[in-house]
Amino acid sequence: MPDAAPDMVRPEVALQVMSNLNRTETALLSELESLGRMVAAAKEEIAAMRVENVDATHLPAATDELDEVVKSTANAANEILDVCETLENLQPRLDAEASDTVAVCVTRIYEACAFQDITGQRIGKVVNALKQIEQRVRETTGRYTRSAALPARHAPARTEGERLANGPQATAAASSQAEIDALLASFD
Repeated sequence: MPDAAPDMVRPEVALQVMSNLNRTETALLSELESLGRMVAAAKEEIAAMRVENVDATHLPAATDELDEVVKSTANAANEILDVCETLENLQPRLDAEASDTVAVCVTRIYEACAFQDITGQRIGKVVNALKQIEQRVRETTGRYTRSAALPARHAPARTEGERLANGPQATAAASSQAEIDALLASFD
């Protein structure tokens, strides 16, 4: 009889071992075998998962979108601060009451603009967490994938409306004003 696979115990050996065990040891051995089967099943499930879109598309897209949010809020906050500076420069030309009102309002705006720094820090933490998750997904699926490469999974076809409904474009991918003007001029 050829040798059994390394992870398989021949029945006659198992019987001999079990006859020498007490009830507690037998129960423990049975539990360990059950756990081994559960681990093997979990490995099979992980190997069968199709996560290529998660680590190749979804997570990088999410981190890119969050990076754009940080940039957009920073740009908006800078614009607000520039306007506040303009208002502060107008203060000497105003009467005392109006000048005091402007000073109070500008101070409140400056305080409110602290949101940008705080949200930027928080979003940065989320981006780092997503990148760590992406790395862990790659590592985990890499450990348990089958030796043959998994076939590529194609995303379902999307309508034009679905493709356009992704919200604002990333700055790098956005059309310039000249390109937009040329497009609109072509409709004439």
